[in-house]
Amino acid sequence: MTPHSAPADGPARLDRAKLLAARYKAAEARPYLASALYALTVVPSERVRTMAVDRYWRCYVAPAFVDATGVEELAGVWIHEAAHLLRDHHGRADRLPAADQRDRLRVNIAQDCEINDDLVADGLRLPPGVMEPRLFGLPTGRLFEEYLRDIPASCPHALDCGSGAHGVPAPWDLGEHAADGTAGVGPVEGEALRRQTAQAIRAHARSRGTIAAGWRRWAEQVLEPTVDWRKALTGAVREAAAWAGGAVDYTYRRPSRRTPALGGRVVLPSLRRPLPRVAVVVDTSGSMTEEDLATALAEVSGVLREVGVGGNRVTVLACDADVHAVARVTTVDQVELAGGGGTDMTVGIRTALTAQDPPNIIVVLTDGHTPWPPEPVSARLIATLTDPNAPQPPPWAETIRIPPRP
Repeated sequence: MTPHSAPADGPARLDRAKLLAARYKAAEARPYLASALYALTVVPSERVRTMAVDRYWRCYVAPAFVDATGVEELAGVWIHEAAHLLRDHHGRADRLPAADQRDRLRVNIAQDCEINDDLVADGLRLPPGVMEPRLFGLPTGRLFEEYLRDIPASCPHALDCGSGAHGVPAPWDLGEHAADGTAGVGPVEGEALRRQTAQAIRAHARSRGTIAAGWRRWAEQVLEPTVDWRKALTGAVREAAAWAGGAVDYTYRRPSRRTPALGGRVVLPSLRRPLPRVAVVVDTSGSMTEEDLATALAEVSGVLREVGVGGNRVTVLACDADVHAVARVTTVDQVELAGGGGTDMTVGIRTALTAQDPPNIIVVLTDGHTPWPPEPVSARLIATLTDPNAPQPPPWAETIRIPPRP
């Protein structure tokens, strides 16, 4: 028994020599992944159909799958499973909306698409039936969060790469502290393995230049991380909604429960927690691309829906140097992006604030090359900039910068 092995939980005998030969082949062919591959602890299990990982870098292996699969394909699966952990799929899945987290197999499909297009482009052999973006008519080179939006909920997927991928505990998981003492890798060690692997990829690319583009992009992101603008925008909108919702007030529409105790002679008001009103000021000047606008609008719409703000509480203003369209919307499809001239978001902000029901939150979607109000406004202002090199908005505005697409 090797240091990276554990007793089987079923009567079938695992062909360990074949499995470890496949790992050796994978590490020999892709030496920059060797540290990650050899950090995986082998756990034979008849509960899995093929191979799966947990977030503690244990690799659960079905003996029957090893028997039925060639060494080259097994080597590809080794790299596939290691990629889930290297790309922190379980950590990223934990940050998905609750509805997506519950649909673990759909998340797994999107994650497999993110990985497999790189592995196929890298010339690796994989077993038949693996999930790739082309099966859904999608382009390669995207992150699983982007693929997830286009994966149908009814899509069949018989395989399960485990909690190390989609983040949901699997029946075969041994947990953080396995009862039988099977070793695992903790979060700190896991992060060190990611950085070590990223450095190995960078060094290999500089010396030989034979690294798949997907792995190169991943390594650069690990070694020189950028702010996840979606996460930052989500956090800013959620925080602003919570701040606005905290402005409780008194209302007589629903009398206080203490009113009957006064014999009906006095009607006491009750406290209410109002839903925030949101204005989205969209820069429709000529320098803004439709893709930029659609991406940012979709993010804002999704966040507002998650926090329960919808119906007639969201107003979208299309603005360049003047306001061209004002509409209360319930879906992004209802937004009319008129304009195309100069840029002055101050006009849109002031128009929003002079409405009959002024907003508590204003989200401005712009390239950033615009004047701003000289003083803080009465609403919480979130400036979302599609040009990362645009001038900095005033310090009282929360600023989110969207990096350019690779």
